[in-house]
Amino acid sequence: MKKQMQSWGLMSLAALIAVGVSGCGAATDSRPGGSTGAAPAGTDSKPIKLRIVWWGSQARHDATLKALDAYTKKHPNITFEPEFSGFDGYADKLATQAAAKNAPDIIQMDPAWLAEYAGRNQLADLSKGIETGDVDKSLLDSGKYKDKLYAIPLGNNATGMVFNKNTVDKLGIKPPANGWTWEQYFQFGKDAKAKLDKDKYVLMDYTSDYTMYSAYQISQGKGYPITADGKFNIDKETYLSYVNKYTELRKEGVVPPAEIASTDKESDAKLDLMNNDTVLMKRSFAALFPGYDGVKPDTYTLVTQPKGTQSSGWLKPSMFWSISADSKYVEESKKFIDWFINDKEAADILTTTRGVPVSKKILDYLTPKLTAADKLQIELIKSVSPDAQPFNPGAKGWSNYTAKDFKDIGEKVMFGKTTPEAAYDELVKKAKDYQ
Repeated sequence: MKKQMQSWGLMSLAALIAVGVSGCGAATDSRPGGSTGAAPAGTDSKPIKLRIVWWGSQARHDATLKALDAYTKKHPNITFEPEFSGFDGYADKLATQAAAKNAPDIIQMDPAWLAEYAGRNQLADLSKGIETGDVDKSLLDSGKYKDKLYAIPLGNNATGMVFNKNTVDKLGIKPPANGWTWEQYFQFGKDAKAKLDKDKYVLMDYTSDYTMYSAYQISQGKGYPITADGKFNIDKETYLSYVNKYTELRKEGVVPPAEIASTDKESDAKLDLMNNDTVLMKRSFAALFPGYDGVKPDTYTLVTQPKGTQSSGWLKPSMFWSISADSKYVEESKKFIDWFINDKEAADILTTTRGVPVSKKILDYLTPKLTAADKLQIELIKSVSPDAQPFNPGAKGWSNYTAKDFKDIGEKVMFGKTTPEAAYDELVKKAKDYQ
């Protein structure tokens, strides 16, 4: 039987996204939460506990828990059972819960997974009950599957690179600039490495990273490695050029050895290889930046992804709120989401921890209050926008391939257990199980 019919525990990051990883790992906390701004407080005294799950940085966790507290103060009959963690393991756990019909009521959803969940009837229809009039139509439509709305976008987002500007300044090398090329990116790695200690590195090893490889391939004019309609499209020449370049950089010490690179946990305060000063630069998203800045204020900055014959960046919703189709409290969950995206009190608490707010009125209200780090998100989005690649939300049935198979095969190359040519042949062979 084809793998798309098997359990699809590991979900794709399509491009990654998505999103930040907690410095504290998994945690749960029974907090008060609440009803929505759409209905007056105290109109229903029936006690209701909503399970809600999200991933993110510590800054996102703290802001979200504070928002849940604020919501409960307005609606004392509503409490929350939060489940929050870093990104590692999040997709696996959520998929297992959904398959067992035990998913949380409110789910932070990545755009790359929407087709998987909605296609299996695991999400509630959100077409009614949430005010979306101030949300850009194209952004709102990104939460649709077969013309039904199953997810509410929580922020605008863009792909990019985050790097330690303070260290780059100390090294006395020219910092990256928007519009730079892959050749300049790789040369920056070599130039910086020449001035770093032996146990310090410049770039991450992205041999096994589907999101970064996608950026590289589309920038060469070859399209996405897996098309939106589920066709295998990894270009052999492009793949070998990419993998061979990282093999070269690994030998030169520009990227970490495999045993170090494999320990990276994105946005973790201690285990993220950039946060612990092991590397200078990583691929990232605008919406992740507040998490990095929260760990080391005024240390990092953002730049566009390198380009080839075309740009490599794309715009995407930072993430969504969805509601489980098995929830007993769909309407109550909708009211909370309505408050979350449209209420000024919520905006003051959440700021840009999930990206640039989607409500135009809320963004106008919040802009004068934004920090320098918040504004850097907006600047990256503006820089990527003019020649952004079309966003590929991920093809239904390919999530294991993009998240697990591509990674596993790439790591074999990193650890010297296979050659780039053999890795490509294995990718082709694996793809046949999904077509």
